[in-house]
Amino acid sequence: MSTKPHYAVPFPIPEANTDHIKRKMFDLPYAHSSPAQKLDIYWPEEGNGPFPVVISIHGGAFMGGDKRDIQIKPMFEVLKYNYVLVGVNYRLSGEATFPALIHDIKAAIRWIRANARTYLFDPNRIATWGGSAGGYLSLMAGVTAGIRELDDPSLGNAAQPDHVQAVVSWFPPTDFLKMDEQLAESGFPPPPEYTHSGENSPESLLLGRKITDVPDLVRVANPETYIRPGLPPFFIQHGRLDETVPYQQSLHFANQLAAVNPQGVTYEILPEARHADSAFETPQNIQKVLNFLDKALRF
Repeated sequence: MSTKPHYAVPFPIPEANTDHIKRKMFDLPYAHSSPAQKLDIYWPEEGNGPFPVVISIHGGAFMGGDKRDIQIKPMFEVLKYNYVLVGVNYRLSGEATFPALIHDIKAAIRWIRANARTYLFDPNRIATWGGSAGGYLSLMAGVTAGIRELDDPSLGNAAQPDHVQAVVSWFPPTDFLKMDEQLAESGFPPPPEYTHSGENSPESLLLGRKITDVPDLVRVANPETYIRPGLPPFFIQHGRLDETVPYQQSLHFANQLAAVNPQGVTYEILPEARHADSAFETPQNIQKVLNFLDKALRF
């Protein structure tokens, strides 16, 4: 039997074709603590900005994936709407445990603001967009601005703020300790050797300990912990048939968020969709995301 968990993304994930994008730059360092701390920039075909920024955050069970893999492909559509797209890598669980990956995303946000004039960014209009582990990081970017315990100013540009103006999140994990129970409720009970609460699960590897042994750390890692008034608008989608990250994860987060910010969250369940389903990438669904971004960022 393979020792790889069934919930892990197959690696390597194929790279997206970027030949059709004329204006782009690859592998700019946004910090210097790790080779992972690099980003790619894609500009609209024409114009000198300043352009609103969409930050693409890849998934991969916290242990894999890359800023240039095919997960970014549907996000290239934002270029047609005069957004800059920035693909970000971050330290994976094999290199560093939580909260290093959060530190990296915040460092990238600060780098974007610090270099706005050079790279034609609008520093006042920044959104995050990711799926699965990337969806988790997108949520965390939206709820933890200014949370000192989840930031590392030594990574650079400490004078810049780390907040964003909009969040798009697809099928994100949120409360790690409830995932197995919720999967069972949905009819997808994981086999005992592949539970999310196991010592080799993506979540346990991320936290550096079996999650059932560190409930306080699980709470620190849960984006629900930081819900408060004044957060940016969120657009969250999840598949009802998700057999990897139960849909109840994002449903509960959205309900908690709506209780504090009633107008600040749009939540949709795709009734026939599984994890990372192609249904998320249809032209109709991408248009929903673009409409949300236009409403959130065109101020």
